[in-house]
Amino acid sequence: MTRQVALAHLCQLLTICNTVIRKEGPGMIERSPMETSEALDVLRTSSLSKVVQAEIEKIILSGTFGPGEKLNEKTLADQLGVSRGPVREAFQGLHARGLVEMIPNRGVFVQKISRHDAVAIYDVRAGLFGTACRLLAERITSDQAAELHALIAQMDVAGKRRDLDAYFPLNIAFHTAIVTGTDNRILAETYFGLVSRLQLFRARGLVHGGGFESSNIEHRAIVAALDARDPHAAFEAGFAHVQAGKARILASGDPPPGRT
Repeated sequence: MTRQVALAHLCQLLTICNTVIRKEGPGMIERSPMETSEALDVLRTSSLSKVVQAEIEKIILSGTFGPGEKLNEKTLADQLGVSRGPVREAFQGLHARGLVEMIPNRGVFVQKISRHDAVAIYDVRAGLFGTACRLLAERITSDQAAELHALIAQMDVAGKRRDLDAYFPLNIAFHTAIVTGTDNRILAETYFGLVSRLQLFRARGLVHGGGFESSNIEHRAIVAALDARDPHAAFEAGFAHVQAGKARILASGDPPPGRT
């Protein structure tokens, strides 16, 4: 990422600080610029280190750095157009999320997840995602259902083209819509913390042995249960989907260092 892109992120933060939008009456009305103290409060909650952390996380999950590869603080700071302080803080946040390993006197390394750990994470994720499906079945709206159906249709198109770059973000969006749709913050935080550690493993499983087609068949079973407002069936479909994803990962072998 260039310095210009990093600055663009900061500009977005400043835009948020500059104007407050609030609901009044039947529509949304733009208000005058916020007071300086209010703007500073927003900047404090959306700090530069958080922006840097998000960008480094994207770089790691893209496969640019392989498992166990060392991250150079100065190189990343130069690449992002920031000082080394925010990068150092970002490393702490990424360590807390399980994406990097910090070794005293050696440096920061992309986390290596063993086959055994990946299986363990999948098993926990299966229960969490099944629970998310169950909770959503009890509260799903017509708009939420329409969004899920639309995502499945788009994944069908990408899958037929064997286009992982198009399919993978849609796949993530599908699962995200279900988990966030529960409006359960604790479940979402736990789930996404696990998923971020499995991102590269999941991409590899999708391209192995008909993963595109199988995955979307499972997605349809989940949505059918949600459409029927059947919590038990939704849990079973969500749980089975993640377990099938685990099987695809195991069948695909160990992931290579770098993008899969």
